[in-house]
Amino acid sequence: QVQLVESGGGLVQAGGSLRLSCAASRSIFSIYTIGWYRQAPGKQRELVATITTRGITTYVDSVKGRFAISRDNAKTTVDLQMDSLRPEDTAVYYCNKWPAVAGVSWGQGTQVTVSS
Repeated sequence: QVQLVESGGGLVQAGGSLRLSCAASRSIFSIYTIGWYRQAPGKQRELVATITTRGITTYVDSVKGRFAISRDNAKTTVDLQMDSLRPEDTAVYYCNKWPAVAGVSWGQGTQVTVSS
């Protein structure tokens, strides 16, 4: 049963913007903090941003001021607006519950490629 589905990735030039969307089942959306994660080639997956059920957000330092996470309670989606993109933001982006404990299932993610 797929409970989290990512979409919205693509190819963009440095300085450009993309908006990712995570469609979550209501059972997850209403209970858990949701995080956006990313995994660049050859690197470990890292947490990018989180948003609680009450809308409290956190960001990794490297994206502060450039990315914004938000949630739509009616649509049960969590979006990640990414502005001023850099080549180092290139990665596969995933959404999942936070914290993502060992053994948790991951979706296919969505590829973000930023060209210089």
